[in-house]
Parts: sequence; structure tokens; C-alpha cells
Amino acid sequence: MGAKADKIRGRLTLQGTTMDFRLTEDQLSIQSIARDFAQKRIVPVAAELDASGTFPLENIREMGQLGLMGIEVPVEYGGAGLDPVAYAVAMIEIGAADTATSTIMSVNNSLYCNGILQHGTEEQKQKYVRAIATGEHIGAYALTEPQSGSDASAMHTQATRNKDGDWVINGKKSWITSGPVAKYIILFAITTPGIGAKGISAFIIDTARPGFHAGKTEPKLGIRASATCEIEFHDYVCPAADMLGPQGKGFGIAMGVLDAGRIGIASQAVGLCRAAYEASVAYVQERKAFGQAIGSFQMIQAKIADMKCRLDAAQLLTLRAAFAKGEAERTGGRFSTEAAVAKLYASEAAMWITHQAVQIHGGMGYSKEMPLERYFRDAKITEIYEGTSEIQRLVISRNETGCR
Repeated sequence: MGAKADKIRGRLTLQGTTMDFRLTEDQLSIQSIARDFAQKRIVPVAAELDASGTFPLENIREMGQLGLMGIEVPVEYGGAGLDPVAYAVAMIEIGAADTATSTIMSVNNSLYCNGILQHGTEEQKQKYVRAIATGEHIGAYALTEPQSGSDASAMHTQATRNKDGDWVINGKKSWITSGPVAKYIILFAITTPGIGAKGISAFIIDTARPGFHAGKTEPKLGIRASATCEIEFHDYVCPAADMLGPQGKGFGIAMGVLDAGRIGIASQAVGLCRAAYEASVAYVQERKAFGQAIGSFQMIQAKIADMKCRLDAAQLLTLRAAFAKGEAERTGGRFSTEAAVAKLYASEAAMWITHQAVQIHGGMGYSKEMPLERYFRDAKITEIYEGTSEIQRLVISRNETGCR
């Protein structure tokens, strides 16, 4: 690569030819904390929580006490005060233990806390971030509606001002991660009808207020311990002080927050890739067929080699995106392309690697006696939420070509 950095659209490129992949002491520390907690507290209960669909509230609260629910949140707001790379390496460790738990962690960190830190007032940060970052309460993010998924601006939920200047909200949101248990939610609603995305604003919702209703928990294919539901608003009154950012800027806030969310999902997917890969490496060394370990068969060796390549590529792209986010925060640049590339590649790698892992394990991979079938079920959602693979390809191509 050349020595000159490419500054187009704030894109992150390497300067010179020297590359330093070493983590800082703080990053290594949070990685170690996350790995230790994941292996001791999450792995032993992951299969049981998946089978029952039980929300891991106790573990989430302990993770908050360890700083894992607000890794990038400044210390003055109850967080760990670390950087995006620290968040990514910690997410990888939790994702390797249980995708459902890492989903809850991702929403708290990437979507909820990040959204308020980037766009909230000082009062909002003090009031609504601390309890989430410390694990005392759970946060959520509500953008999707029954009729609007990828086309997020086609929402119907509306907020209108009352005589006191507060906002009265009516509508329904769907597929809300942590919706059944969330104390606070970042919500997007139309405040000026008829002008599309420019008429959308963001609000901070306290679910204890009258007019909020959480529907039934969705029976999902995977991440079953991560509670997901529809939420409804019937004349819910949101104080004017709880609008997040300026009126009419909600859609931009939503898309910017999703860039951060995509790094969280990419990290989650890398953890899932690693868990499936490591299980497969151990299995091919132990499993015997035709008088020898199946790892000596060339077709198995090819699978392991391809799995390793995709795992490493996914991890490097994800860490690059996390680093780009940190640089963007420092310089005011963008990191949407790096986030989309990481999320696209890591999620599709997770689906492919877990598929190969099940195949390598044969009948045992299909059995609930081993975690492989759970890994396979969990992997699919990484290609869907925080923007489908198809949306990621649109984001990347539009950013690169400028064509809309």
C-alpha cells in the first residue's frame, strides 16, 4: 500500500507498510474479563436458556457490574470508558459463549448507550445511560415496524404535540430485542407526516409510563434467550425533554447508530465463528473413522482450512471497523463502509462456518446434545438484523460509487 492515506469520505486506510495488531493493556484486560465470565457463567447455562427461552437477567446484571454493558460509556456515566476495539474484543468473547447473551449486550452498548451518548443532552446522559451501563436496567432500540423492515423510513408510528408541548405517541414496533424486559427504549416516530425520512424524530421512552404495552415474546429459530417482542403505544405521553436530538433528525440518528450496531453484530458473528471452528478442530482430532482420525482426511482438512481463513478474515475486518469507529470519533469522519463490510462478511462467514461444523460433526452436529445445532440456528439472525446482507451490499456499493 502507498504511504498516503486515502481521505475520500473519511475512509480509513493504512499509512506506510507497518501494521501493529497488538491490543492495549485496557483492551486485553476487558477481553480477559469477558472471556473468564463467558466460560464460567455463560457457557454452562447457554443450552438450558436456549431450550427454555429464559432471559439471562442475572448474568446481564453481573456483566453490567463488570463493565461489559457500557464498555464505551465514559466513567462519569457509569461505564468502563474504553474504546470501540475494546468493545469488539469483549463482544467476540461473549458471542463465542452464547449468541443470545451477546445480542442483549450489543443492543445495550451499540444501539442504546451509543445513541444517547452521540445525540443526547447532558441531562439525558445522566438520567438514561448510567442505569443501563451498570446493568441495573435493560435498554432497547425501536425502529422496525410490521410493514417496514429494510425500508425503515416507511414507518407509521406517529408523535403529535399536545397543549403542554409534550409528545403523544401512537403506533406499533416489531422485533424489538429486549422489548419485554427493557426499562428504557430509543424510539423513532413520525413528527411531520408527508415528508418521508425528514419527518422522523427520536425519543427516549420510559416503559413504566402509561400507554406503553409489550406484546408476546416471539418464538424464534435462534437466540431464544434474547427476548424479542412487538411493542405498542396508545396515547403514550413523552415529555418534550425526552426527545433525542433535534426534531426531524431521527432518521439520520437511526442510521448512524446502526453503523455502530453493525460492528457489534460483526463481533458477535466472529465469536460464533470461533466457537464452531474450535469445536470442529477438537472433534476431527478425536473422532475416528476407517482406523484413523477424521482430521487426516483431505476433505475434512479442506473444510478446516477454509473455516480458518474465513474466521481470520472476519475478525480482521471487524477489528478494522472498530478501529475506524474510534478514528471517526476523533476526527469527525465516517465508518459506515467499514462497518457494513465487517457485518456482511462476518455474518455470512458465521452461517458458512456453522454449516460446515454441523457437517463435520455428522449426526452429533444435528443433535441437541452438542452446541453445534444451536450455533447453526443462531448464525442465521446475524445475516438479518442491523441490516440484512442485501442492505449491507447496497450500503457498500453506494458509498464506493456514489450512485444512489
